[in-house]
Amino acid sequence: MTGFSRKHWDPSAEGPLEGIKVLDLSRLVAGNMLSLQLADFGADVVKIEPPIGDPLREWKEEGLSLFWKTYGRNKRSVVLNLRQVADREALWTLIDGADVLIENYRPGTLEQMGFGPDLLLARNPDLVLVRISGFGQTGPYAEFPGFGTIVEGMSGYAYRTGFPDREPVLPPLALADMIAGIYGMSATVTALFARQQGKARGQVIDLSLLEPIFSVLGPEAGIYALTGKVKERTGSASNTACPRNVYRCADGQYVALSGSTPAVARRIFEIIGRADMNEDPRFSTNSERLKHRDLVDEAIGAWFLARSHDEALAIMRDSGATVGPIYSIADAAVDAHFTEREVIVSLDDEEHGVLPMHNIVPRMSATPGGFRRPAPALGEHTAEVLVEAGVSPEAIAAIVAGAAQ
Repeated sequence: MTGFSRKHWDPSAEGPLEGIKVLDLSRLVAGNMLSLQLADFGADVVKIEPPIGDPLREWKEEGLSLFWKTYGRNKRSVVLNLRQVADREALWTLIDGADVLIENYRPGTLEQMGFGPDLLLARNPDLVLVRISGFGQTGPYAEFPGFGTIVEGMSGYAYRTGFPDREPVLPPLALADMIAGIYGMSATVTALFARQQGKARGQVIDLSLLEPIFSVLGPEAGIYALTGKVKERTGSASNTACPRNVYRCADGQYVALSGSTPAVARRIFEIIGRADMNEDPRFSTNSERLKHRDLVDEAIGAWFLARSHDEALAIMRDSGATVGPIYSIADAAVDAHFTEREVIVSLDDEEHGVLPMHNIVPRMSATPGGFRRPAPALGEHTAEVLVEAGVSPEAIAAIVAGAAQ
């Protein structure tokens, strides 16, 4: 993976969120995804970690802490033991100058720690407090532990994923957390904009993992209420549009194909030599094609099985069909589009020389994000950040000494 665009850390890089100070007390994925996006676009994100560190540091591949190196970039790390009086006082000092505070303790824990929203907003009325939890701050399930796996199951997402004759399938990555993090970034910037416009000062953002992933199901609640239908698992097919599926080629490789518009569906039937299907009432509309999805897949699948992966893709693409290969990360790593668009970039890494990771998303023409610093070592910036905040040298010395014990 050496062909990626080489980027270098630039501490002077600015972004549209320059000047925004963020304290991130969260652990694992959702909060780190949220604060990563703020950091990528210029916010000063300070990770407040316990002496043992964010558990994300321990998510390792063959001993390599690559999750942390990716989602910790552009952030600073401060270690505070919030069981200690001096450390709690230091946190209050940091809160005085903060614009955003992110936490994902179980609901009620922040209050028990003496940092409840009422106290925070009394101390800093302009603070945007983002509270991440599995099920939200209220409701019967509020106090349940809510890792992404649980809400991926309860949201209805897993019920829809997989094949009809098999068990539901959970996503193989932290999907609920990722979606919540993206929603959280949007909500945080909205709150900051509202503050700038004078429509609000500080406020509390109640961000559950459940509701964002539930929202990606789209109109299913309405469908169920008005038709009584529960959408079932269809494998890689769709119960919304047809044709749409994954098809195997003669060389054992796979492609994904979608005919979500009438024109593209007609074109696909013409490409596979079945223009007659366009005149057949069973296939002439999307609704009818869905009823006869097995026959559609049989016809298209036979066409792909008679051709190699590259040949099939070339024919389909040349004819204007919407089709693409099924990639692994190894395939993406050598794809010309990924390379030219710099989807993956290589950044300097003290441990490995260079480390590939995803580029900043999305791309902004006038105010792009930047790579300011690699993911910090645990507590790397404790003294630096506390000095900036005005914490006394004596208190800093005690905090640093306590973290080292």
